[in-house]
Amino acid sequence: MPSNSNFSQLNDADSFKEVYQEANRFIAGGVVSLNRKVHPHIIFKNGKGSRIYDINDKAYIDYHSAFAAHLLGHNNSEINEAVIAALNDNHSLIGSGTNQMEIKLAEMMCRLIPSLELIQITNTGSEGTAHAIRLSRAYTNKEHIILMIGGYNGWHNDVAREVMPLLAKLGPRKSADEYQFRPSSAGIPKSVMENVHCVNFNDLASVEYVMKKYPVACVLVEPVMQNIGVILPNPGYLQGLVDLCEQYGSVCIFDEVKTGFRSALGGYQHIAGVKPHLSVFGKAIANGYPLGVIGGKKEIMELFDTDDPTKRVLIAGTYNAHPFNVSAAIATLQILERPEVYHHLEAMSSLLSSGLENLFQEKGIPAVTNRNGSASCTYFLENKPQDLHDILNHHDFAFDLKYRKALIAEGIYLMPIACKQSSVSYAHSPDDIYRTLEANKKVLNAL
Repeated sequence: MPSNSNFSQLNDADSFKEVYQEANRFIAGGVVSLNRKVHPHIIFKNGKGSRIYDINDKAYIDYHSAFAAHLLGHNNSEINEAVIAALNDNHSLIGSGTNQMEIKLAEMMCRLIPSLELIQITNTGSEGTAHAIRLSRAYTNKEHIILMIGGYNGWHNDVAREVMPLLAKLGPRKSADEYQFRPSSAGIPKSVMENVHCVNFNDLASVEYVMKKYPVACVLVEPVMQNIGVILPNPGYLQGLVDLCEQYGSVCIFDEVKTGFRSALGGYQHIAGVKPHLSVFGKAIANGYPLGVIGGKKEIMELFDTDDPTKRVLIAGTYNAHPFNVSAAIATLQILERPEVYHHLEAMSSLLSSGLENLFQEKGIPAVTNRNGSASCTYFLENKPQDLHDILNHHDFAFDLKYRKALIAEGIYLMPIACKQSSVSYAHSPDDIYRTLEANKKVLNAL
């Protein structure tokens, strides 16, 4: 296919394959983020509200939501208008000093999330977690870090471990103990892995076990595990992490890149009533525009600009706080401050999860649906999982994948990877939910 072909004119069953072959001619791996390499490999064209459209103009009700970024739906008109206004007002990336938009976003974040005394703005969540780890090491003068198996905190070396390793590789559950760092990428030095310790979520005993053995700079945790579905923290777990960090002189970092704003306007930490030392936000904060925020205790965040050169932590980035992304974030937060938004999100999410539970029960299929606000995941097992081992030991992965692919064929888009979360947006209507449940009923009858 010539590189200037009009892909929108392709309307046969081979169109996806043809475009994908063209992509592989110029893009390493055929996709620009390898997490997007899935089957079926649909070539999408655009999205509006709760729906995404492929190049053959087939519509799908979208529950993938670009890995949960589109909390308000695709191409929300108010957010688009805010970005267009910034463009029409000739806002530009100046790259010198600050501006009023950055200050407004910072004020909003610190007002909405009590644990944030100072913030900094990045382009991605991965950048945010990298900065959080570096800050923690500078603040504590320690180098070791603790991560959760089954967690995802970005792509950089310190956190690049396998999200869903095979049980045969991971080994049986053990506590109080740790698991081997199994890299998700080639090119990670062994010296990096020696400073990273992986433990199970909801296991305070293993966190303390590592802290007793090593000088730990930080514990980095998703307050709800949302990269292996939705795994909720046990009562007292999150506060227990903060308490252990304070006892052993470590920094507790909440990675709220996925939980932030999907749970509540103040993040999951607001629901839990816990104040971490540092937090990282991303994805839904700008409804799909590339922006992240790191923030927390003033005495830690001030290390970005301390007078002591031996403690100063570099934060830099030409595109940090690009005015179009900042305008999208401000508009997103302003919309989220309206009470009706979370009321609608809760109503639609509850309707979907309760409907699914009823369908699985009617069909006699062992299944549980875990939900955190507008994020949920159905597991095909008997009891709600509390960590990765529960999933690896009991979840029916083969059925999960067949189920997802069958729904996609019916125009309901879930990421075709077992245990990936489902995300409801403010754009989803009751009709969307009923259509989704009808499609589920049809799929379950066939499976």
